[in-house]
Formats: sequence, structure tokens, C-alpha cells
Amino acid sequence: MDIIVAPGGNISITRPGQGFLDLEEAGFENVLLDLSLLCRPGELENVQRDTYSRLRAGENGRILKMRPSEQPEELFHRAEALSAQCRKAGLHAPIARAPFLRTDTKRRDLDELLFSLACESIRACSEAGGDAVIISPLSSVLDRGEEWETNRDFYRKLIPAAREYQVRILLHNRCRDVGGHLVRGVCSDANEAASWVDRLNEEAGEERFGFCMDVGICSLCGQNIQAYAYALGNRIKAVILRDNDGHRELSALPFTCTSLGGQCRTDWLSLIRGLREIEFDGRLVLDFSDTAAAFSPLLRPLLMKLAKAAADYFQWQIQMERLLKKYSSVVLFGAGNMCRNYMKCYGELCPPLFTCDNNRMLWGTTFCGLEVRPPERLKELSADCVILICNIYYREIERQLRDMGIENPIGFFNDEYMPSFYFDRLEGDRDAADRGSDRRHN
Repeated sequence: MDIIVAPGGNISITRPGQGFLDLEEAGFENVLLDLSLLCRPGELENVQRDTYSRLRAGENGRILKMRPSEQPEELFHRAEALSAQCRKAGLHAPIARAPFLRTDTKRRDLDELLFSLACESIRACSEAGGDAVIISPLSSVLDRGEEWETNRDFYRKLIPAAREYQVRILLHNRCRDVGGHLVRGVCSDANEAASWVDRLNEEAGEERFGFCMDVGICSLCGQNIQAYAYALGNRIKAVILRDNDGHRELSALPFTCTSLGGQCRTDWLSLIRGLREIEFDGRLVLDFSDTAAAFSPLLRPLLMKLAKAAADYFQWQIQMERLLKKYSSVVLFGAGNMCRNYMKCYGELCPPLFTCDNNRMLWGTTFCGLEVRPPERLKELSADCVILICNIYYREIERQLRDMGIENPIGFFNDEYMPSFYFDRLEGDRDAADRGSDRRHN
């Protein structure tokens, strides 16, 4: 699974070198070639209604030097310069994003321009060494009945270019602006999106289309993200991770948009469960452009490191079952509720040899069918056995084991995002509390 960072807010388009270097030093290896930064939605909608037709026909036999939105070929050359700076910093650009229109646009006359920009984006993606480009569906003021027909023609015309440059086209979900309120738009219905991808691949005669799930749009539309991911299944080739406040289309760092009480606005639990369920192994695109833009350039490198840690966290949670299957054997550290949750969720899939605990009183007993042994017994493990720490004091216990000279791979098991919740201990504690209350009242 590749982790890819969106450069928006982190780099200066006129002088991107420093920003790319900061991203590389933060631990990122891949960057989204975001061509919407070179040709922004607001710029597209400022194009005069007759400008593009004049350029196509030529005016007095010459083409003036114009912006990419008015001369699409210029987009490719600017993308080349951007990707060159990216490579200079040691970063790769495996996926690109084509320019798109704002959600609230009312323009219906820019389809030909968007098509030309999409073609240049496909070419730029291939030139940068990428193999997929996110191209937004046409959605501005289209009636529900004409959305498929219009977009089928749009994407069908892109097939030759995608085939020539060996690039996959990724559709993605969008919202719709209705009187200032954001509601579900094109491809926000998972079954509709799945049908579009399948029908376009049938038109292409090959698997030339896939889907990019934008978590921010799912959150804005109040959708069950787990069900959305499950309905699309392996059609999902990329997932955009971004947070928002549930009302505005923001690109904030995950876990930073909260309500009172620290409750996340975005249902990250639902996302992780859904991606685990479909065994997702595509690209995670982390977009925290708005958060990054709000930070001082002096603090931004520290934010990038936090963002990388957040992306790694998602990768770890999504691929937890794959991690468990990676090793020949498993031993747990901890004989508490987290160990119990492991056994109920994964005890049959990857049964541990035993568990151990620092509590001497537990040594020699059994917990959830596992013998509880002292930490010293970990020194007897084979080199390819992983130790999963089932305790919230992860880093403290990891240091303890390393100080003991244990060299086995160590993983952190976290039960925040299990396939289901188990409350055995809570119910037991509640029963004990009730018994104590009864004794006090008697």
C-alpha cells in the first residue's frame, strides 16, 4: 500500500523545491501530481465564454501566451517542471489529479476545455512515471437523468489517450451545491459509482477505469463509509484521506475536525472497517492542504511529520490482518482486555503461542485459553516470531523488551478499530459495581 501526500498548502507553486524537500525529510516517498494547483477551479471559471473557441480557431493566425486554463498544452509543460522538482527531492509521483470545476459552478460550456486538460493530465502523469490519474466527473448543473450519458461520452473520449500512455482513469465521488448546502452528487451513491466503472471498462474492453474514494465527500454527505467501501470493493484503487467540519469542503488533517467532547466529525472507524473488509491495497492519498496552509512555514515541517505518522497509522490499521499473516508465529504481551479482544477477533486466524505479562501474580495462569508467561520467556522465541503488544503503554513496553536484548519484530495491537466491539470486562465491572452497591445498601 502506497502512502501519497497531496502537496497543496505544503509547497509554493512558484518555488516548490523547499516544500518537496521538507516532505521528503518528513518521511514521505510519494507525492500527488496535483495539476489542479497549476490550473485552479476558480481560474477555470474565469475563462471567458468565447476564449477557448478563439484559441482553437486561432486569432489573427497566432496563439497568445496564456494560462493553462486557456491554453491546455501549457499545463503539460508546467507539470513537467513541477515533477522535475519532485524528482530532484527524491520523491515519486505515482498518481496525478486533473483540474476540476468548483462544486457551485453553473458553467455548462467548459466540457471541451476540461477534456483537453484531462488529456494533458494523462500525458503529464505518464511523463512523471505515474500510472493513474483522478479525473472528476462532469457534474455542473446536470439533471440526474443526463449525468451518465454526458459522462459516458466524456470518459469514452479519454480512452485512447489513457491507453496510449498506459494510465488508469479514476473517477471519484462528488457533492452538489444546492443553495449553499452540500448534498450528494455524482458517484456519491456507491452502487451508481460501481456501475459507472463497470460500464466504462466494458466500453474500453479492458480494466482502464477505477475509483478514488474521497473520504471528505463521504463525510460531508453523511454516508456510511464502511458500506460505501464494501459496495465498490476492488474497484477502489485510491482513497483520499481528509477531514472536514461536516459542512464545508475542507482538506484538514485527519482527527483535527472535532465536535464538543473530542468526537471526530469523520467516521474513521467506519472507513478502516470498510477498507479492511475489502482487503484494500491501493493508494492512500493524504490531503491536509488547508491545515498546512494555516501553519507558519517555520512550523510546517513539524506538521508534515505528524501527517506522516497519521498516514502510517491508517496503513497499519487497514493492513492489520495482513500484518498478522506476515509472520510464522505470534506471541502477545499483555493479559487484559486488549488481549481478550485480539483473541475474539483474530484468535482463530492467527492463534498466539502464549501471552506474557509483567504481573507476577498471573504467571502460570491461563487467560482466554493462553498460558501467561514471564517476559523472560520471550528470549526463547524463534527469530521470525512477532511480539504484539496488547497494552496501551506500547512504547514503554517496547523499550523494556529491547533493553532485555530481544530482537524479534515488535508490533502494536490496537483494538480501537476492531471488526466489532466486545464489552465483557465492562459488563463484569458493572456487575461487580452493582454487587458492591447492593452490599452498601443492605
